[in-house]
Amino acid sequence: MNTFKISAVLLALVAVLTACGKQGAPAADGAAPAAASAAAPAAGAGISFVDTQEGKPIVIDAKLFDTPAAKEFLATGKNPYVGNEEQIKKGKRIFGLYSCTQCHGPEAGGQVGPGLVGPTFKYPKNATNKGMFETIWHGTNGGMGAKGLGLMNPSNPEDGVKPDEILQVIAWIRSHGTVTGNE
Repeated sequence: MNTFKISAVLLALVAVLTACGKQGAPAADGAAPAAASAAAPAAGAGISFVDTQEGKPIVIDAKLFDTPAAKEFLATGKNPYVGNEEQIKKGKRIFGLYSCTQCHGPEAGGQVGPGLVGPTFKYPKNATNKGMFETIWHGTNGGMGAKGLGLMNPSNPEDGVKPDEILQVIAWIRSHGTVTGNE
């Protein structure tokens, strides 16, 4: 390949990655996205979240953890939906609805994007449900934009996936392998 072709390929790659979107950008008025700026759980009240990109704290409004399963996850980091067939079916539907299959494949084994099933992961933290939650909620360095409520489309605080829905998706992903994330 000559230098011109290499430059063209690199430019195209940058354009594709940029199109995947950046998350957490301020709204047009300079305000932070609602889900990112809300209060964190009280100290000692549960787990804390960090982004997959830089390991910086993620602040998620505890009120978004509004189901018994989401509250249990917030307190323990364990996903109570793992192994629950009803919730696994819901997770499969959400995985398809948000077009996750386009990058991660129809069974989350990888396609353009990495496999999510394990036992090895592009982001080792995804071996835990807390880590996979953080990756889905806030996005990655590799091109996946944030999917969390208020982050997916910062101009619409109602756009994105709720914590309970992310737990359902994770339960569906875990149903395809031997890693439960609750180990």
